[in-house]
Amino acid sequence: MSTKVAATFRETAGGSTPPATGRTSSTGETWLVKHPAEWRQIGIIAVYLALLFSMYFVSYCRNPLFFAGACYFSFLNTVVIHNHLHQGIFKSRKLNMVWRAVLSFGALYPASANIPSHNLVHHHFDDDGQPDWAAPEHVNFRWNLLNLIHFPNVAGPNTFAGVQRWAKLAGRADFRRQYLFENVFAFGLTAALLAYDFWNCLFFIVLPQLYGARCILRINLIQHDACDVSSEWNHSRNFVGRAFNWIMCNNGYHTIHHNRAGLHWSVLHSAHAKEVIPRIDPSLDEPSMIAYLVKTYLLHFARPEKRDVAAAERRGQSSDLASRQVRRAEAEEASR
Repeated sequence: MSTKVAATFRETAGGSTPPATGRTSSTGETWLVKHPAEWRQIGIIAVYLALLFSMYFVSYCRNPLFFAGACYFSFLNTVVIHNHLHQGIFKSRKLNMVWRAVLSFGALYPASANIPSHNLVHHHFDDDGQPDWAAPEHVNFRWNLLNLIHFPNVAGPNTFAGVQRWAKLAGRADFRRQYLFENVFAFGLTAALLAYDFWNCLFFIVLPQLYGARCILRINLIQHDACDVSSEWNHSRNFVGRAFNWIMCNNGYHTIHHNRAGLHWSVLHSAHAKEVIPRIDPSLDEPSMIAYLVKTYLLHFARPEKRDVAAAERRGQSSDLASRQVRRAEAEEASR
């Protein structure tokens, strides 16, 4: 097992060992977080929680503007879950595990579910020969908008059934304890808020929580539908707008993240330019997610047909990327 991959997956379990790449910057590390850019993610969660509790406790804040903001930041909360479960934000292992619980409350699902569902299965598009739990092929309506709307209803149950199977394997006791802690914290705090003020909690906390959780599942469809998941470099759609990626913590650069999961999110823009652009079909680099959603799901009825998007990859220069089978085996071993 490679040292870099092992370090990366120790970090998904809340460890404090930094990976070999992408962790430092010219400004150096700060006393609390491992990378100065992490303060952006902490700020996102602070704004999100402030919006939720402002609406819950302050009647003046119960308006469409605050509600829309809470729903949007709920989605960003799930983006932070994604990043944190790849590389913990804090130097302290205990603080990383507590932070998982806070993020779990924001999404109303245990953040640690990302380890088997995303880090292990989705990154390799394969569950021991079976389709990815969130594969686009799980929905097949002729009207493409229905695929986008319905996708979380399929991907969600698939994912949590898969997580339960994975958690029962031998050697997962630490995972099960953390998973239980996150469930108790997220659902316990939400239940307490419901008991104190049911209707305000339901409308102004639970609905935003569910919005983010469902949206992050839809991202799997948006980023991979009509791509070639058998390809090493044309399996994902990227959204490359700079403003979009600032608030999304570079999660628009999806191809390089799949292939170089050990890279810190702050360096994905430069890595995308260096490694992905020479090997990817230009149609898979979208300048705007909003424009893509409008043209794909609103302006067209039918689902886009698959094309040979991997032609650019075959013409491009070779890479030192290990095969997907090797990366999956290393990831499975390192997660034990």
